[in-house]
Amino acid sequence: MGKGSSRLVLGATSVVMLIAIFLLYAAHFTSDISPFDSWKLHLSNWNGSLGRRKVDKGVEVVEPLEFMLRRLVRGEDRVQLETTGFSCHTDRHSEVCVTNKPVMLDNNALTAYIQSSQGQVKHMVQPYARKEDEKAMKQVTPVQILTRNASSPVFCHFNHDVPVVVFSTCGYTGNLFHAFNEVIIPLFITCYHFRSHLQFVITDFKPRWVKKYNQILTHLSNFEVINPVKDGSVHCFPGAVIGLKYHDNLALYPTEIPGGYSMFEFKHFLRETYNLKIKNVSEIIKPKLILISRPKTRTFMNEDEIVDMMEELGFQVDVATPNRMSNLEKFAEELNSCSVMVGAHGAGLTNAVFLPVGAVMVQVVPLGLNWASTKYFGGPAREMGLHYVEYKIEPEESSLFKEYGPDHPVIVDPKSIFLKGYNVARATYIHGQNVTINLVRFRESLQKAMKFLGH
Repeated sequence: MGKGSSRLVLGATSVVMLIAIFLLYAAHFTSDISPFDSWKLHLSNWNGSLGRRKVDKGVEVVEPLEFMLRRLVRGEDRVQLETTGFSCHTDRHSEVCVTNKPVMLDNNALTAYIQSSQGQVKHMVQPYARKEDEKAMKQVTPVQILTRNASSPVFCHFNHDVPVVVFSTCGYTGNLFHAFNEVIIPLFITCYHFRSHLQFVITDFKPRWVKKYNQILTHLSNFEVINPVKDGSVHCFPGAVIGLKYHDNLALYPTEIPGGYSMFEFKHFLRETYNLKIKNVSEIIKPKLILISRPKTRTFMNEDEIVDMMEELGFQVDVATPNRMSNLEKFAEELNSCSVMVGAHGAGLTNAVFLPVGAVMVQVVPLGLNWASTKYFGGPAREMGLHYVEYKIEPEESSLFKEYGPDHPVIVDPKSIFLKGYNVARATYIHGQNVTINLVRFRESLQKAMKFLGH
C-alpha cells in the first residue's frame, strides 16, 4: 500500500509539471508582447519606479519617470513627447532630445535606438551647449538617434533601471568659465530634479576633466560615468536625455527649470558637494580678500603694490595663482572663507560661485571689454547674492596705450576693432593687453567693497 501511494504521488507530480511546462511554453510562444514590451517588463524603472522620492508622513512617494522626463519639455515639445514618446527642443545655444520610451544605446556606434510612434526618426545631436559657436562644435562628436521597430529583437549587454543623460566634455571645457557655463550649470538644470537616479554617458570623454569635476558628477548621479569609447557595449535604459538645457551665461532661470531652482539652489548644491561651511559673509570675522593672479594675459603689472595697498586697508590678502586653482576641491574651500574676490576680467572670476552670500566681487575691466565684463560676470554676480564692484581702467592703465599711442582706434574706438571680427578683437583686448592699476583710483573701489562688508 505504501509503495502504491508513492507511485501515485510521483505520477501526479509528473503530470502537474508537464502541465506547467506546457502552459509556460504556450504563454511564451503565443504571446503578442513585442521584444520592446518584454524588455520593459524586465526594467523595473521603465515607468519611473526609481524617480524622485518625496517623504509624506514617513511614507515614500514615488514620482514616475515619465513625469520627470515630461518636466524637461514644454508647449508643443511636451505634446509631442506625450503622444509619440520622443521630442527634441532646439534653440540658439543647445539642442536637447528626450524620450520616455526604452532606449538601446550602442556606445560603439554612438547611436541611440528609440521606440517612437512618430514613424521613422533619424536625428543627429551634438550634446554640448554652445551650438552657436561653429569652432567649438567642430570638436563635438554627434550622437545619432534612430527609431527601431517595436517587434525588432533587443540586444542589451547591460540593462539599467534609471534613465541615461548623454553629454559631451569637448568644446571649450578646459576653461573654468566654459566648464561651468556649458556643462556644470546645464547639468544641474537638466538633472537635479532626478535626485541622482540617472546614468551619465560622457562623449568626447576627457579623463582629467572628469577627475576635476568628479565630486559634482557623483552628487548628480549615483552611478559611475560611462566612457562610450572605452566601454563599447550596448546599454538599455527606460528613458533618455541627449544634450543639456542651457539658459544664459552663468545663469539659471527658475521659471524654466523643473523644480524652479535658482542660482541660490545651485550654490547650495555646491556647498553640499564640496562640504563648504560658510553660507553668509557675516560669519567671517576679519575681512579676507583673494586676488586672482593672471601670469600671461591681463596681468596686473604692479601686483605687489596692489597687495600692499589691500593690506593697508585692513584686508588679509591671499594671492591665487593658476596652480593653486587647479585643485578645485581645495580652492573651493579657500574661496568659501573669503569676503572679497578681486580679478581682471577672465575665467578665474567664475570661482565666485564658491563665495558666501554677501561677499563682494571686484572686477577689473580692461580696455575694450566693458560689454563682456558686465554680461559674463557683472550680472551673474548679483544673481549669486554677491555685491558687485566694477573698476574700469583708464586707457593709460592699459599696456595698449603705450603700444598704439593715445589716438589710435584701439584706444579711442574699440568698437571699430570688434567690427573687424572677434578674432582680431580677441587678439588685441583679450590676449594682447596687461594692466598697471592706478592705485589712487583703485583704492576707492576697495573702500567701497569694505563698506559692503560693514567695515
